[in-house]
Amino acid sequence: MSISIPAAVLAGCTTALLLQPAAVAVDGSSSPTATLRTSVGGGSVTSLAFDAGGALAPRETRPFELLGVVWDGAPDALAQGSVRIRTRDSTTGRWSDWRPLEADAADAPDTVPHGATAPLWAGRSDGVAVDVRPGPAGLPRGLRVELVDPGQGAATADRRTLPERPAGPTDTAGRPEIVTRAGWGADESIREAGFGYTGPVRAVFVHHTASATDYACSDAPRIIRAIYQYHVQSNGWRDIGYNFLVDRCGTVYEGRAGGVDQPVLGAHTLGFNSNSAGVAAIGTYTSDVPPQALQDGLAKIAAWKLGLTGQMAGGTTRLTSSSDGSRYPKGTVVDFDTISGHRDGFATECPGGALYARLPAIRSAALILQDG
Repeated sequence: MSISIPAAVLAGCTTALLLQPAAVAVDGSSSPTATLRTSVGGGSVTSLAFDAGGALAPRETRPFELLGVVWDGAPDALAQGSVRIRTRDSTTGRWSDWRPLEADAADAPDTVPHGATAPLWAGRSDGVAVDVRPGPAGLPRGLRVELVDPGQGAATADRRTLPERPAGPTDTAGRPEIVTRAGWGADESIREAGFGYTGPVRAVFVHHTASATDYACSDAPRIIRAIYQYHVQSNGWRDIGYNFLVDRCGTVYEGRAGGVDQPVLGAHTLGFNSNSAGVAAIGTYTSDVPPQALQDGLAKIAAWKLGLTGQMAGGTTRLTSSSDGSRYPKGTVVDFDTISGHRDGFATECPGGALYARLPAIRSAALILQDG
């Protein structure tokens, strides 16, 4: 089956292809309705009807760089199914191999508005194919593919980097240099205006973004903008889920808004978002070993963030599960390392086996930074 729409280029957009049951001819001869949403700074969403088969044959699209699959209703509706995608490189015209999307994304607020896979960074692409294999319950309603073009980012004259700062009376490790939201071009008009806060941060959960590992570090702001747009405009979250992100060159980026030195409530580890911070390594570290610079960046931000509340990077802490969707039933008190992996709180591969194996070394490096 194939469905075509005119190709177009926008400064920044999210394209949604609806996989909802609909009467669509196998030769693509039908004329499905499309709706377009736009936002300040360049975001847009285009929705197209699709049939109930759960397959989208290769087709041309407007350019995009990140994609994911979203649906209405229960977040775990595809937990027993599978989703895979192929994309076409807009420069070479070559199609990628089939790549899986994690069907039950665990980077989430404790109250999830609807279901979504984890997003996948595809690079500049202009074609997509999707194959959805539903579980016993069948295809969830409102199933759609979200194609995100991060655009050039919002123009701003604000300070773009917080400089490195030595340890002070309120922390045990110096603050690393942090690229602000203005620095990576966040469009502040698309997030909720207010901020959410939690209790003192007692743990840092390490994640990976499941994107390519061979990206140029100069592209990291584009990747972050795309994740931000997907989390807000596709998932319906108030802001990007992570509190911080770190690229393969070790650069640290501010994530969710509200103040880097404040206990901002994130959406990163279902059930354990309270009293914690989420830090995402940009890339996929299932088998690819994270570069030393990336590990150093993770250690620096974790040491500083934990030090603000007197938590030792090599210690342990207790958190209480707030969701039955986590690894532990709601109300369970769990002992965590103060620097833990996402998989410690949720049944997921994140942050990848190769990065998870480096957490002991990252804890040691962070503890050395705290000890001065």
